[in-house]
Formats: sequence, structure tokens, C-alpha cells
Amino acid sequence: MEGLKEALQYTAELARQNEKTEIVEICGKTYANRSLTRYDSAEKARAVEASTLSAMVDYIENLSDEFPEGRKMMIHIVNPKEVRLMSSLDEERSRETLFISQAETSEYQFGKWYDQENFMIALQANFQPNDDLAAVMRMAGNIDKKNGQTYSDDGVSQVATITVGVASKADALVPNPVELVPYRTFQEVEQPAGKFVFRIGDKDDPAFKIVEAEGGIWKNEAIEHIKEYFQKHIPETLSGRIVVIG
Repeated sequence: MEGLKEALQYTAELARQNEKTEIVEICGKTYANRSLTRYDSAEKARAVEASTLSAMVDYIENLSDEFPEGRKMMIHIVNPKEVRLMSSLDEERSRETLFISQAETSEYQFGKWYDQENFMIALQANFQPNDDLAAVMRMAGNIDKKNGQTYSDDGVSQVATITVGVASKADALVPNPVELVPYRTFQEVEQPAGKFVFRIGDKDDPAFKIVEAEGGIWKNEAIEHIKEYFQKHIPETLSGRIVVIG
């Protein structure tokens, strides 16, 4: 029992020692052996969150008195789906984020195979109408895969057999590349068009996919559209205090 008592006392002493905060200096830098919470600095506001650009503009127009006094503000276009309203650096070189807008965009999965029915639904739900979209839908909606081979593929273009009447069929060239306009950024701005490759799958039942073919160039265009939106809608009385970066 005596040994157990000594062990418990030793453990308690170690616990007390661990509670002590030690400050050390290494190579001119000051460190503490524990994580410390600072209480002498002003708390940062919790960012308001929304899904539109207009909501951020409304905030700027009506609640600019919440901006940190004497400091400029920055609208940071992080990417085509996220924009942040932030303050400039304070005396301790930290920023405060007051507003975050995150776009609700298309859920279409590029590069994924879709069966005929789901492909047709996805095109109508996730793309703006244009001539190329109509051509893809016309092709995909009329593919008949029930009677043996219905298309040929040379790696660049495809020729498919489509139904043109109740029983008649005809060969048609699959359009490639196609210019489509998916919903990929905020709804208040013009959606950037892009080049895509449309493919028909070699399966028992019709299957289709669309693959991006431009390396993300559309993102720069989307960001420019967002910048133009803010430059147009930010009140002139505040335009000198807000910088748009993207």
C-alpha cells in the first residue's frame, strides 16, 4: 500500500507540473508549452452566409455601418462559386469576414455515364437551352440500341443510328465538340459557355456522357462576370471603400 500511495503522489505532482505554463525563447521567437486563449483582443463577427450575390449587395447597401471603422473592405472572388466580403488588415494583420455567398449550381457530373432517361433529365435541369444542347438531346433521345450495333466510332467522331419515324431509321453524325452552357456560377451573372465532348457508350442499353474539353478556361470568364456585377451594383457612395478582387 505504501508503494501505491507514493505512485499516486508522484502522478499528482506530474499533473500539477503539467498545469504550469512555461515561456521559452528559441532563436529570438517566444513560445509557450500550452495552448493559450487570448482575451484582450476584440472578437471577430461571425460571417453572414447566403447563396446569391444580390444578398451580399443588400448587406453592403443597408448595413455598411457594421464595417470596421476607418478600414477599407474587400470583395474576394475565391472562385466562381464562392465570394467573401472581408475587411482590410487590422493593426495585428488579421482580417474579418462579414459575408460569404456560395452559389447553388448544377449537379451534373461531367465524365459520368448516364442512362438514356437520366441523361435527358439532367440536360434539361442543368444546362441553358441553345442549339447544341437541342442537337445533343435530339440525338440522345432517338438512339435505338435494341437491334444490334447502332453506331460506329473512329475515336474522333461517332455515327449513330437514330429513329426518324415509327419504324424507319437513319445514320446521323454525333455533334462534337459541342458548345453548352451549364449552370456553374451565380444565377445573377451570365453563365459561361464551354466546349464539351459528347460520347455514346458501347453498352447493351443507350448510355451517354459529356466531358469537359477546355481545361477550366470558363472559370476566368465567370470571375470576370462576377466582378462586373459588383462594379455595377455597389452604391457609388461606397465604391471608393470597397475593392473587388478576383
